[in-house]
Amino acid sequence: MISLKHVFKYFGEFRALNDVSLEVAAGERVVVCGPSGSGKSTMIRCINRLEEHDDGEIWVNGNPLTEDVKKLTEIRKDVGMVFQQFNLFPHLSVVDNLTLAPMKARGLSKSDATELAMTYLNRVHIPEQAAKYPGQLSGGQQQRVAIARSLCMQPKIMLFDEPTSALDPEMIKEVLDVMIELAEDGMTMIVVTHEMGFAKKAANKVVFMDQGEVVESAPTEQFFSQPESDRTKLFLSQILTH
Repeated sequence: MISLKHVFKYFGEFRALNDVSLEVAAGERVVVCGPSGSGKSTMIRCINRLEEHDDGEIWVNGNPLTEDVKKLTEIRKDVGMVFQQFNLFPHLSVVDNLTLAPMKARGLSKSDATELAMTYLNRVHIPEQAAKYPGQLSGGQQQRVAIARSLCMQPKIMLFDEPTSALDPEMIKEVLDVMIELAEDGMTMIVVTHEMGFAKKAANKVVFMDQGEVVESAPTEQFFSQPESDRTKLFLSQILTH
């Protein structure tokens, strides 16, 4: 489904990704964790080519990521992405935020796109917010709208880049609950997060990154109970005791 092979990414002299390789199978839920600046967000942005990798190969759904704009557009139709910031259009209602991409990119009629939007607003448990504007919603509700917006493109893969880091603590659970439901439905997911409770509950595999490298990649239970790397052990001892 997703394959990274010896991927490098530089920002000037700084090596943000250093020989990163990762395989994600269809239906797999992978949590990527690590300290700030470890390359987690850069890696996930490269998968959707929001950042262009400098060396190595990235394959999505059997297609290589190249400069071919036509092929890239096709790949992106299958990949949904949710960011730290919600990136909703403030001047559009919730339902109009959701219908825009299906109408423009997939050619759906207004009525079909609206029906689809309401399906996914129900999916994230906020259909009653359809007519409101983003500024009238809480942060947790806005992030759930952002998830629904991605789902409206009916992606095969969902990428989440620290989706709860901009939220107040009491709003985090409502977003994670929606993500856990997606995981239980078999959605292929890569999630960059510090929420280790979510990782234990929803992930098949956990990847630990540091200094642009994949330090450890293991099935979830093994990652938490028997980490191999000393660096992983130190990270877990710090993050799980607070």
